[in-house]
Amino acid sequence: MTTRLPKLVAFDLDYTLWDFWIDTHVHPPLKRHHVTGKVIDSQRKPKTIDFYRDVPQIMHRLQAAGVTIAACSRTDAPSLAREALDLILIPPRTGSDSSAKPIPAIKFFDQLEIYPSSKIRHFKKLHEKTGIPYDEMLFFDDEWRNQEVEELGVTFTLVQNGLNDRILEKGLEEWRKRHPVQVTEDAVEADETLIS
Repeated sequence: MTTRLPKLVAFDLDYTLWDFWIDTHVHPPLKRHHVTGKVIDSQRKPKTIDFYRDVPQIMHRLQAAGVTIAACSRTDAPSLAREALDLILIPPRTGSDSSAKPIPAIKFFDQLEIYPSSKIRHFKKLHEKTGIPYDEMLFFDDEWRNQEVEELGVTFTLVQNGLNDRILEKGLEEWRKRHPVQVTEDAVEADETLIS
């Protein structure tokens, strides 16, 4: 089985990478606790702002593979979403050097399309900025209506109950099925030369 990856993997934020709607469940200002590193909001009973359990290692894996990582969110609170991404710390990759320090989550994202709009517009902007073809993009989102991006050629994966390793693999498998490794004409010609 191939381990080929899409050139760009994009994620919605709310109920895809974290378990809340940033524009309704979270109350600014946000702050990171100086000892624990946990990010909380300013409610009477502060809400912890963090990713689902598997997300940090997924980010490390994609980044290490050279995949362009994007956030695509139609939130009405884009500044708050960016602030949360800036404050959330992703622990060092499992098995990394013991001196490695946590990294702000925002540093894992190569592209941020975070503003109220359709996901079609988000992906058109991603294509415009990166030059990456739509068929080299994979998108994870918790809302079925955002499957509309498939009209562009993007592979869509529905996320139920938050992103985890199983859902990532399901999305990658679907993307690979739709885009099998293509044999180039040069490789075919080389094979024909070896045969004759």
